[in-house]
Amino acid sequence: MAHVITRPCCNDASCVSVCPVNCIHPTPDEPEFLTAEALYIDPETCIDCGACIDECPVEAILPDDQLTERDEPYLQINADYYKDHDVEGGLVPPRKSPQLPDKELHVAIIGAGPAAFYAAEELVRKQSIKVDMFDRLPTPYGLVRAGVAPDHAATKGVEKTFASVAAKKNFDYYLNVEVGKHISHDELVARYHAVIYAVGAATDKRLGIEGEDLRNSVAATQFVAWYNGHPDFADLDVDLSSERAVVVGNGNVALDVARILVTDPDELAKTDIADHALANLRESNIKEVVLLGRRGVAQAAYTNSEFLALGDVEGVDVVIDPEDLALDPATEAALADDTLDSTIATKIRLAREFTERPQTPGNKRIVFRFLTSPVEIAGDGEATALTCVRNAYTDASGRVAVMPTDERFDLETGLVLRAIGYRGVPVTDLPFDEGRGVVPNAGGRVQVAADGEVMPGLYVTGWIKRGATGGIGMNRLCGQETARAVIDDFVAGAIADPSTPRDDVAALVADRGANRIDLAGWKAIDAAEKSAGKAAGRARAKFVSISEFEAAATAGAQ
Repeated sequence: MAHVITRPCCNDASCVSVCPVNCIHPTPDEPEFLTAEALYIDPETCIDCGACIDECPVEAILPDDQLTERDEPYLQINADYYKDHDVEGGLVPPRKSPQLPDKELHVAIIGAGPAAFYAAEELVRKQSIKVDMFDRLPTPYGLVRAGVAPDHAATKGVEKTFASVAAKKNFDYYLNVEVGKHISHDELVARYHAVIYAVGAATDKRLGIEGEDLRNSVAATQFVAWYNGHPDFADLDVDLSSERAVVVGNGNVALDVARILVTDPDELAKTDIADHALANLRESNIKEVVLLGRRGVAQAAYTNSEFLALGDVEGVDVVIDPEDLALDPATEAALADDTLDSTIATKIRLAREFTERPQTPGNKRIVFRFLTSPVEIAGDGEATALTCVRNAYTDASGRVAVMPTDERFDLETGLVLRAIGYRGVPVTDLPFDEGRGVVPNAGGRVQVAADGEVMPGLYVTGWIKRGATGGIGMNRLCGQETARAVIDDFVAGAIADPSTPRDDVAALVADRGANRIDLAGWKAIDAAEKSAGKAAGRARAKFVSISEFEAAATAGAQ
């Protein structure tokens, strides 16, 4: 018997370090880790010890004799990875930490998402390192709370890891505190040895087509925040009166949006979806969601696990026309001679299997249209149709590239959602690379400009460091790299001691109107949401206004 990694895998890689036979790959030390959709267990090497099960934060690992019918395909998906990846056995040795100077290190982390917590996790292992985490929202966890789809509860299991970090005595929360309003960048620099910005990518990429700003043309990033109860988007105008929605993009966010739009609201009512979103979805007229991908299926950005999971949504057909599955010549040749990367081969295999599935009259539909680009959103004040163009592969000297053809068609729709990626925005008082949407840095150390002079004591991690790519696993690697840069610089004497004690930070932000929420306040909010959810048979019922959060935090502290 072997163990199998299933859909919830977050690439956290906690399982890698505890495996005694090194049968889980790719490891963070392997190049493939940076682009891997998930981790995979080698069925030929696994000795069935079960150590990985206890370590997995999202409960994604199961013995193969305990797989449900829904999870059975992951047996093949795990095994397929090892068709073209040769790995060696043996436990991955732990990294030895350097000896720290005999004094405290004070670190401020701006942001409370996964990358922030993974940096904090690495830092608070040492009692002499004190971490204060700031976030303008009253709640921590960033996109784990406001980005992960409500019907993917298992993925949110990483919150347990973050909670254990926050429980450390050398960690403090400054939630509901906005840097730049309640405390300035310069005041942080004066009070901490190191300041780490983990502010993510706060806006969306645009299509750059006519009609994009019409009503009912919405960024998927905002739509996701809306149904997840983000306070900034609780009042977003979401019109679900049309029978068709079009999602431009085919990454995991696009799939999440499509799935939420067609899932039975009674099923969503069992999740932590925001109440206002659930009420709107109950009145929705949407029966079909069309997903547009500029390139072909082999280049689709979604992960195989998320694609496969669409087929399990009750009352929903996944529709793909076989003619839409054209491959570029290089991929076609590699597939034919069995040299194609296993992940891409699986992507193609799953898509072809979907084309053969029968459709059920009366079911809602998720329709994939590959090699298709939007050209214009039409409408008088609000979106009513989307004009699209068919694309074809073109010779690009070995690169997979597409170009538009003369074939155009219109899709009637009252809702267009662009899901083509997140983008970072400039951080006050830090340099910014407009082209990449990141703060220039070298391994997390902030630079004056790309390849320029390092700014001592200033660091970045997460999407603002590397761009809006990669999920939880990548953020762990990224956060650890930045934290180790801080520690290495501290050991080397490369960062100056603070000019002002940090003891006055709480009073300083309070004097400027911040109603700071600390660990006790967050625990009170968490308990109140869970209590309200329990009464309705849900994991939690989310608050969505700042006043509700503040009231819950205050009540819990009394």
